[in-house]
Amino acid sequence: MQIDWRATFGPALTVTTAGIALVTDHLLLTFSNPAPLFVCIVALAASLSGLRSSLVSAALAVAASALILSARGVPLSSSSDLTRLGLLAVAAGGTAVLTGLLRQRLVDTLAWERRHHATAERLSAALDQVDIGIVLLDSDTRAEFINRAFRDYFALPDEKADSKPPFIALMYHGRDTGAWEMPEEELSAFIAERTEMMRAGDSTPINLNLRDGQVLRFSCTALPDGGRMLSYTPVTDLVRHTDDPSRADYFRAMRGKRLLGPFTDQRAAE
Repeated sequence: MQIDWRATFGPALTVTTAGIALVTDHLLLTFSNPAPLFVCIVALAASLSGLRSSLVSAALAVAASALILSARGVPLSSSSDLTRLGLLAVAAGGTAVLTGLLRQRLVDTLAWERRHHATAERLSAALDQVDIGIVLLDSDTRAEFINRAFRDYFALPDEKADSKPPFIALMYHGRDTGAWEMPEEELSAFIAERTEMMRAGDSTPINLNLRDGQVLRFSCTALPDGGRMLSYTPVTDLVRHTDDPSRADYFRAMRGKRLLGPFTDQRAAE
């Protein structure tokens, strides 16, 4: 049977300290009161193993102190010695309870954080399997999470995605890589409008045309903590399947004339 050394360390150290005190007191005839040391051992036992081990150590400490007084020939019936033992019992017991409860709270908190982290890891892995681009922004509009689909759509390197870039940096990355299907003179207004909509938490779906021919339906959801969840759903088949390739120039011209510019649906342009 495997022995938990943490549970036995405190009581064993208490007994060892008491034995050393008894031997030293017998040989040297004088030895200072080990009560403060016993209290420290109780605290150590509670931090290592919890309340049960520390209470055992506290009981052993009181018993050892009584034994040391008896070995010195001091009658335990005297009020001063009984008061000393009582104070040691209160100090050791209080230390055991407080330290044990604090340790238990810390253990529970760590266990909750492990479960929370495991859940977050599973959710992150699941979101990396979908073809919808997902970006989670904090209240300062920095990207706390960017899934694999978004990285692939916009050719976003992992090191940049993992550095928690601000939303505006993601927009400039799309501009620099030529991700958007629109003239360069429209990009500044496009980025400014997208940023304003995101900050306002506007949930109106918008179709975004990429230079490689894909169409993503963008949606922004305001979160309770002030953050944002951005989703980029591929709708290329729904939008492009009725487009007439011979009218591509016409669609591009119409996109520049409409109020929402690059945000309009290609089918609505017809």
